[in-house]
Amino acid sequence: MKKLGLLLSLLLIGTVAVHGQSNSGFGLRGGANLFTWGGSDVNSNDYNNRVGFHAGFYGNGFVSERFSIEPGLYYSVKGTQNDDMVNSRAVLDYVELPVLFRIYATDGVNLFFGPQASVLVGSSFEADALGNTYGWDTDNINDFDAAVVVGVGYNLPKGFNLQASYDFGINPVFKDSDASVYNRGFKLSAGISF
Repeated sequence: MKKLGLLLSLLLIGTVAVHGQSNSGFGLRGGANLFTWGGSDVNSNDYNNRVGFHAGFYGNGFVSERFSIEPGLYYSVKGTQNDDMVNSRAVLDYVELPVLFRIYATDGVNLFFGPQASVLVGSSFEADALGNTYGWDTDNINDFDAAVVVGVGYNLPKGFNLQASYDFGINPVFKDSDASVYNRGFKLSAGISF
């Protein structure tokens, strides 16, 4: 809970700083996640992309005509699935705090990158058997996740925007383990700025 409070405090400070700048704003964004586990200890045949979602808000402040800083706060569902006999899957719920640096190639097209910190708020494993879904909570997942985010966005008229990004996880998924297993995946998003 302390970690979540720290993330919320950092976001509030970032949003206030961004909102204080001229030519700044805030918005809402959400979309689909396509995540799996990657790393040197992951056999790509074992895991497949799991569809999840993300939703939240962001602040965007222009430092110059073609460069802006965008802190955000999102709820995001990640994980992976295995098409084995019981269709097993991991469901990982996070509160994410990205800080994105946007470079505008044109008024519409922008490229972005930045760090992202995440706090785990729920984790479970699920499996289907005999026509039922069985699930159990796990405490084997790290409470904190970190990633580098890269992507491309496009600003539409009336404040609407679209973007595609990739989260490259750099903090191991499992606690008390030497396994090199990380959250890796794509996000497709739609948003509106006010």
